[in-house]
Amino acid sequence: MSAPVLVIGEALVDIVSAGSKKNGNGNGKPKATPGGSPANVAVGLARLGVPTSLVTRFGTDPYGDQLGAHLFGNGVQLAPGSVDPGFRTSTATAKLDAAGVASYQFDITWEPPALSLSRGCPAVHTGSIATLLEPGATAIREFLGSLADQPVTVTLDPNARPTITPDPVSTWAAVRELAALSDLVKLSDEDCEFLQPGQSPESIAVELLSAPRTQCVVITRGGEGALAISREGRIDVTAPKIDVVDTVGAGDSFMAALIAGLNSHSLLSAARLAGLTSDSLRDVVDYAVKAAAITCTRHGADPPTAAEHTATWGA
Repeated sequence: MSAPVLVIGEALVDIVSAGSKKNGNGNGKPKATPGGSPANVAVGLARLGVPTSLVTRFGTDPYGDQLGAHLFGNGVQLAPGSVDPGFRTSTATAKLDAAGVASYQFDITWEPPALSLSRGCPAVHTGSIATLLEPGATAIREFLGSLADQPVTVTLDPNARPTITPDPVSTWAAVRELAALSDLVKLSDEDCEFLQPGQSPESIAVELLSAPRTQCVVITRGGEGALAISREGRIDVTAPKIDVVDTVGAGDSFMAALIAGLNSHSLLSAARLAGLTSDSLRDVVDYAVKAAAITCTRHGADPPTAAEHTATWGA
């Protein structure tokens, strides 16, 4: 890999509320941890040994210092302009239900620094709030549009947040537009239910695959695993049985491992998933499902390293 994977999107601090015994403290007090879906993906990629650069924006306040230390400590490069002394670092307050599933309330502003593609960049990933919250959403959409003729693989995880974009009709229209600019789209079953209520995940995947560029749609199903539909066909992967602590960051760990798996199969960059077979897709999705499972066994958005993945599930 001649240049890092480029990840674009929000970095913020998750504040897990005091109401849960599973907040990682053991004392019922709120806990602040680095988060933001794209930032989690960047950390997950770096931990899996994939060089990664993140375009984001946060301040130099205490939360921003916490984010910076976390990202640098995990080997994530920060693009110029990502740390802004005049910016107030965004936060998300997470509440966990009895099963450890998180819901969020956000205090966020999103306006990224200038977006550009470095020479040799194999993949660009974006998603979540950054792709839907203005003014940054327009900047991302225009940037992805400029990559049409570039030898780079584009991946998208909408990671729908109804508290930010409560109207599913307009949100789905925006997701469709971004998906058409992407080679691979990852959704959760919760995304599907919010964006296209009453529609099956399979029908949603087929609709997204009608765009000429989109080659694959992967849909996660929590403890049931994941399904992927490509131009080669459909594959289903079952999730391993685990004791769930919480699900915070599990989808982001899945996304990071999905990109890392595609990279290990030499399917990024100019290939744009052109060599994606059903067998290689099954390997990649299985790798991603198992990465997410590890994250669910510990507190917060804590994606596994490559060594942890191998030690837990084997090579």
